[in-house]
Amino acid sequence: MKRVFNFSAGPSTLPESVLQKAASEMLDFNGTGMSVMEMSHRSSMFLNIYNQAEKDLRDLMNIPANYKILFLQGGGTLQFTMVPLNLFRNSFKADYINSGEWSKKAIKEAAKLGDIKVVASSEEDNFSHLPVINPAEFRPDVDYVYYVSNNTIYGTQFKSVIEVKDKVLVCDMSSDILSKPIDVSRYGIIFAGAQKNMGIAGLTVVIIRDDLLGFAPKNISSMLDYKLQVDNESMLNTPPCYSIYIAGLVFQWIKSLGGLSVMQKMNEEKAALLYQTIDQSKLFKTTVTGNDRSLMNVCFKATTEDLDKAFIKYCESLGLVNVKGYRTVGGMRASIYNGMSLEGVKALVKAIQDFEANQK
Repeated sequence: MKRVFNFSAGPSTLPESVLQKAASEMLDFNGTGMSVMEMSHRSSMFLNIYNQAEKDLRDLMNIPANYKILFLQGGGTLQFTMVPLNLFRNSFKADYINSGEWSKKAIKEAAKLGDIKVVASSEEDNFSHLPVINPAEFRPDVDYVYYVSNNTIYGTQFKSVIEVKDKVLVCDMSSDILSKPIDVSRYGIIFAGAQKNMGIAGLTVVIIRDDLLGFAPKNISSMLDYKLQVDNESMLNTPPCYSIYIAGLVFQWIKSLGGLSVMQKMNEEKAALLYQTIDQSKLFKTTVTGNDRSLMNVCFKATTEDLDKAFIKYCESLGLVNVKGYRTVGGMRASIYNGMSLEGVKALVKAIQDFEANQK
């Protein structure tokens, strides 16, 4: 069966070379006579996989030595609770930027544990643009400031780091991590679910500055304490072994392409082609206003809901799947993460053009 072009927002498409490598090693990894899924996480064989994945990620992102890398479970959603549990230590206050569904969920969880202020929000416009941030709104004594770099559902993306001066900055990068170079030293914590841009479901990567460790309450589960996780090298329990292995293959794939600067150029080329096609269309338009468009998730609509449904069906007939938009936005959403090829984007562009031509 011919592979489709999968525009799912997550779990998302993977590079074919990564899938082929994993398939070739499914029954016998590196002459061990067993799959990675069968290995003890304490074995030297798996520890080699783990250590190489950590090294490759550190190399790719140029992660400073005073930052620790954790390979955890629970998805980005568990981090909505782990972040305040570990960072609330002085004022028990945090400022949040509300730019979409995942920031809303994070705010709800953090509010159970401390004093949360929403310093900026675009919810009144259904998150069709990023909120305007007034630095004067940040409280001087907060334990941290939190935002989501890319909004998967609504198709918006912060193009630069939010300036918070000497405050601890926390960022959920679940849907655009590894899509471009970033300055890790600007952040206190970066976390990301792997299933969008760096691998498969089951793994969450946390990058944390080491001076932020050791503040979790003593009466919480050990699994929720960043310091204990660091001290045990993410192995307080059995880690998501196969998900770490796949992420490691993705890291190696990006390095083989030339690193994150090359990855950024590839992503910009894909997004520019798709947005240009939509902008030139009389039938379709994007749902994002201004310059806040995401390079990862392109949201757009036809002039009527019936045409949206017809276009989605047309795409499916061509092997272009999972282009239906999220229910709160409607229309279409094309997720064009690192793993989506330029060929796939070109196929979607042709579908947009041909569908519009057939409506005349």
